[in-house]
Amino acid sequence: MRIALAGAGAFGIKHLEALARIDGVQVVSVVSRTLKQAQEVAKKYGAAHASVDLQDALDSVDVDAVILCTPTQLHALQSIAALRAGKHVQVEIPLADNWADAQEVARVARETGLTCMVGHTRRFNPSHQWVHNRIVAGELSIQQMDVQTYFFRRSNMNALGQPRSWVDNLLWHHAAHTIDLFSYQCGEPIEQANVLAGPLHSELGIPMDMSIQLRSQSGKLCTLSLSFNNDGPIGTFFRYICDNGTYIARYDDLFTGRDDPVDVSKVAVSMDGIELQDREFVSAIREGREPNSSVSSVLGCYEVLGRLQRQLDS
Repeated sequence: MRIALAGAGAFGIKHLEALARIDGVQVVSVVSRTLKQAQEVAKKYGAAHASVDLQDALDSVDVDAVILCTPTQLHALQSIAALRAGKHVQVEIPLADNWADAQEVARVARETGLTCMVGHTRRFNPSHQWVHNRIVAGELSIQQMDVQTYFFRRSNMNALGQPRSWVDNLLWHHAAHTIDLFSYQCGEPIEQANVLAGPLHSELGIPMDMSIQLRSQSGKLCTLSLSFNNDGPIGTFFRYICDNGTYIARYDDLFTGRDDPVDVSKVAVSMDGIELQDREFVSAIREGREPNSSVSSVLGCYEVLGRLQRQLDS
C-alpha cells in the first residue's frame, strides 16, 4: 500500500508515526506548505518524494491512497480531486466546513466506488470502542453524554504551539467529533439539535465559546461544551451516563464514574486511536469493503452541523 500524506503538521506527524507501525504500508510522498518542511519530513519517514503541490502526488502512478491532514477549508476540494484521480482517500476530520460540500464528497465517492474515509478518531479510541462493544452486546444503554472540549487558543496556534496558516472552528471541527460519536454510540440519528455561541474573537472572527444540546431519536441526551478560552487541562473529556454504570473517556483511556481505571488494553491491537484509524483505512482498501467512518456513515453528522450553522446564521 503506497500512501501519500498531505499536511505535515502536528496531526500529519501522528499519522506518519502510526503508518510506520503497519505492515506492508509505505509512505511514498509527503506534501506540505513549504518545500523545506516536506523534504525534512519525507527524509525522516523514508518517503522518496516531497512537494508543495498535492497534484504531484495525485498524478503519480506510485500512489495508491492519500491521507489529507490539510487545513479544514481544503478538505472537501482535495478529497474530490483525489477521488477523481483514482486514489483512495482518508481525510482528517472535518470532511467539510459546510453541508453542501460534505454532500458533494459523498456523491463523488459513490460515483468512483473508491474508499473514502473520514478521520472520526473517537470511533477508534480503545476507550470508546470498549463502551461501544458493551452497547452492541446489550450490556449498556446510554442515558446521557456530557462532553467538554476545552483548549486555550486565543491566538492562531496549532497543537504544537506553532503558528497556523488557517483558522480552526469549534463547530465544524471539534463539535463534529462528539456529534458523530453520540449518534454512533446510540445507534440512531439525532432528532433535535440546538446551539448557542459566545462573542466572535476580534481578530480570528470565530466564536470562542459554544454550547450544544442534542437529543437522539429515542430521547437520549448529549450536552457539549466547547471553548478556546479554557486556561487549564486541555482536550476532550466524555462522561457516559448509562443504565448500568457511568464511564469517563479521556482519549484512549477509560475510567469509571468514581475515577477507577478500566483496562482497555485488550480492546484492539494498539492503544493509539490514530493507528487503529489508519489500520482500518488500509484494511478496508485491501478487503474491498466499506470502512468504519466511511463518508457515507458519517454524513448524518454533517447534516446536523449544517442545521446548527443555520441556527447560528439566523
